[in-house]
Amino acid sequence: MNALSDIQRSEIQYLRKFALQEFSDDILPFWHTMMPDRKNGGFFGRIDFSNAIDREAEKGLVLNARILWTFSSGYRLWQDERCLELAHRAFEFICTRFCDEKYGGYYWAVDAEGNPSQTKKQIYAQAFVIYAMAEYFLVTGNREALERALDLFALIEKYAFDQQNNGYIEAFSREWGVDEDLRLSKLDMNEKKTMNTHLHILEGYANLFKIHNETLLGERLKNLIGIFFDRIIDPADYHFRLFFDEFWNSKSDLISYGHDIEGSWLIQEAAEALQDDSLIKKSKENAVRMASAVLAGINSFGGLCHETERKEPSNKGEMEWWAQAEGVVGFLNAWEISGDNLFLRTAASLARFITSYFLDLHGGEWYYRLNPQGEPIVTYDKAGFWKCPYHNSRMCFELYRRTEKTLCEG
Repeated sequence: MNALSDIQRSEIQYLRKFALQEFSDDILPFWHTMMPDRKNGGFFGRIDFSNAIDREAEKGLVLNARILWTFSSGYRLWQDERCLELAHRAFEFICTRFCDEKYGGYYWAVDAEGNPSQTKKQIYAQAFVIYAMAEYFLVTGNREALERALDLFALIEKYAFDQQNNGYIEAFSREWGVDEDLRLSKLDMNEKKTMNTHLHILEGYANLFKIHNETLLGERLKNLIGIFFDRIIDPADYHFRLFFDEFWNSKSDLISYGHDIEGSWLIQEAAEALQDDSLIKKSKENAVRMASAVLAGINSFGGLCHETERKEPSNKGEMEWWAQAEGVVGFLNAWEISGDNLFLRTAASLARFITSYFLDLHGGEWYYRLNPQGEPIVTYDKAGFWKCPYHNSRMCFELYRRTEKTLCEG
C-alpha cells in the first residue's frame, strides 16, 4: 500500500476510534447488563423499543448463536472478561436447551423457560451454530465446541445438500424430513433455496475451515463460492439474486443492498480461508464490483437503503441497522482492494450516519429500523429473534483489525 494521505489517515483513525468506542461503550454494556436471563438461563428473547424486557418471549436459535459468536470473537480480540462470561452463558444454553439429542441439530426456538417450542431445522440457523462453535473453540480450546460444529457440518451435508442440482435446501422437520414451510420469516418467499442461507453456510464453513482444514469441508466451501459466482450474483448488475426453486430458477426481483455489501467481503474472506489464489483474485474483483453497485443505495442522509425493486431501483426506502454495519466493512474492504477513495469516504460517512441516526444514546445499542425520513420506527425491538449483536459488533472487530493493519503499513 502507498503511504496514506493526511485525509486518508484521518478517516482511518476516525473509523478505528468509532469501532473501539462503539463496542466497549455501547454494545457490550447493553448485552452484558440487559440481556442475561438470571432465572431461566441464557438470554431474554426480546427487549422492546423502550428497553422493556418481555420475560415470556420465545428464545431464538439465531439470536443465541450470534451472541455466542459475537462475544467469543470480542474476547479473542480484546480479552474483556465480560465477553467471555456472555460466551460461556450462550454456549451452555445452546448445548442444554437448543440441542436435539434425539434427531441431531438444533431447534429453531425454545420458550422462555428453555423448552422446545419450534422444533424445525432451519439450515440458516444451523449454519450460525457452526460459525459460533468454531469461534468459541478458537477462544477456549473447548473440544466439545469443535465436535459439535463438525457433527452439524455432517448433518447439513447429509440432509440439506442437493446432490442433483447443487446447493442447500432451506429447512426440514425436526426429524430431518420434508417441511412445507421453508421460510425464515413471513417476509420471505417459500422457496427451496435462498441467497441468505447460502451466505451464512459460507461464513460458517469458512470459520470452521480455519480451525479444521479437512478435505471435504474445503471442497464444500469452494463449491459454495462457485455457487455465488455461477448462480447467485447477477452478472448483469452485480446484485444478488435472492430466492430460487430447487433448479436455481430465480423467483424474486428484489435487490437487498445490505446483503450485497455483506456478501461482497464474506465471499472474499471464504476464498482467503481456502488460500486459493485464483479464487482470491476473482473474489476481490467481485467485491469491488458489488460495492460499486451498492453505492446507488446510499440515500441523501448518507444511510444505506434496505432494499428496492430491480425494475425501478430507489434509495428512498427504510433503513435497517445491520445493513449500515455491513456497509462500513464492505466499502472499507473495497477501498483496501481498489484504492478508490470514494469507498473510504462512503465507509466513514456511513459510520457518521450510524452515530447520528442509529445509536440510542439514552437506552443503549442501536435502533432496529428507520423510516425514509431517518426516524426510528418504534414497533421494532431493541433486541430479539433477529435483532442481535452480531452485525454491529463484527463491524467493530473488522474495523479494529483492518485499521490497525492499514495504519501500520501506511
